[in-house]
Amino acid sequence: MAAENDLALIRRVADGDRPAFERFYARYGAKLTRFVSRLTWRTDIVEESVNDTMVAVWQTADRFRGDSHVSTWVFGIAYRTTLKRLRKISRHPEEELAETAAPIDPNHPEVELAQRERRERVRRSLDQLSPEHRAVIELTFFENCSYQEIAEIVGCPENTVKTRMFHARKRLKRLLSGAHLALMPSRRQNESA
Repeated sequence: MAAENDLALIRRVADGDRPAFERFYARYGAKLTRFVSRLTWRTDIVEESVNDTMVAVWQTADRFRGDSHVSTWVFGIAYRTTLKRLRKISRHPEEELAETAAPIDPNHPEVELAQRERRERVRRSLDQLSPEHRAVIELTFFENCSYQEIAEIVGCPENTVKTRMFHARKRLKRLLSGAHLALMPSRRQNESA
């Protein structure tokens, strides 16, 4: 149902329908922001990548062939746009983390402190993965994409996605020193996707 609505919406965007584009932006803006922010913690890159993605959608909606879901096409644009920006800019992950650290909630300092430490540990670990590995983790665990959809988004064979996931999970496990992550689905879950 949502895929059909997305297809109708993107066709209207292709025809230059501004209200349709506004609805498309409302539907995908937050999703793309979450996705890109998991590839990089630099808020300036996140904002620019999401904006560039939406500009690309507006300018190229007429080229969408319908070979995949609209969401797959859009996430693919965001992925390539973000990688291009990341290749141009080099910075230490610790500096990025310092820029985006969440403030502690004064009403529940112990709980917030524990959550913050856990988030920072995961962020530091994710920052040590390549953008390609972070993308596979993000698309699998936060966007619920199948390996086939991820392959379409990142532009590589499905077996490459599986290999990237294997290496990303192995590295995360090592980086987190055996900490249990709720992010790790069973192999069976992804094979059925």
